[in-house]
Amino acid sequence: MIRTVQGQIVEVLIGERPLLATLGEKQASPDGAYLVSTPVSRVSVTLDGFAGDRHAGPTRRADGRTPFYPRGTLIRNSRQVSIVAIEELAALAAALGVPQIAPAWLGANLAVSGIPHLSRLPPGSRLFFPHEATLVLAAENMPCVYPGKALQARFPLVPELVARFPQCARGLRGVVAWVERPGTIETGDAVRVAMAARLPDAAGRKAGRTTR
Repeated sequence: MIRTVQGQIVEVLIGERPLLATLGEKQASPDGAYLVSTPVSRVSVTLDGFAGDRHAGPTRRADGRTPFYPRGTLIRNSRQVSIVAIEELAALAAALGVPQIAPAWLGANLAVSGIPHLSRLPPGSRLFFPHEATLVLAAENMPCVYPGKALQARFPLVPELVARFPQCARGLRGVVAWVERPGTIETGDAVRVAMAARLPDAAGRKAGRTTR
C-alpha cells in the first residue's frame, strides 16, 4: 500500500539569474547572490522544468554531486526543481542562530508546508498537483557552502555561517526533483505526496525485517 500525505504550496519561485559557468565563479561569489530566486504567483511546468528557471532543461553538466563522470559531462537533468519545507527552514534557522531563512535565499523553486521530513523522503516519491503537474523526487539536496555565503551576507554578525551551513543543513535543505507530467503550479495549491518504498539498508534490513 502506497503511503500518502498532503501538504500545501506556500511559495513558488523562479531562479532568473543565469547559472555560473564554472566552479571558480561560484567560489569567487562573495555573497551567493547568484542563488537567489524570485517569488511568483504561478509557474508553467514543462518536461524541461519550470519555465524561465535557470535549472530548466533536459540535461545538465556533471559536477561534484556526480563523481562517476568527469566534471562537465552532459547527463540527464534530475535536478530541475528545488523544494524546501517551511518547517525545516525554521529548524535550520534556529540551529544556525539566525531569525529566519527565506526560501528565495537558497534558490528554491517551491516552499511547502505540512509534509513531515521532506528532506528525508525516499527518491522516487511523487508530488501531485491540482493542475496536472507531477514531480518525481530524485534525491536529498545535499548542502554546500554557497547558501551559507548568502546567509552570511544577510547576517554578518552571526559567526561562521558559511562553514556551519553544510553540517547544520543536513536533513533540512530539502530535495531536488524532475518533471514527470507538465501542468501549472500556483501558490496556495494543495500537493499530494505518494511515498516510494524505501530500499533496504546496507545490512539488508528494512523496517526491522531481514531480507534475502
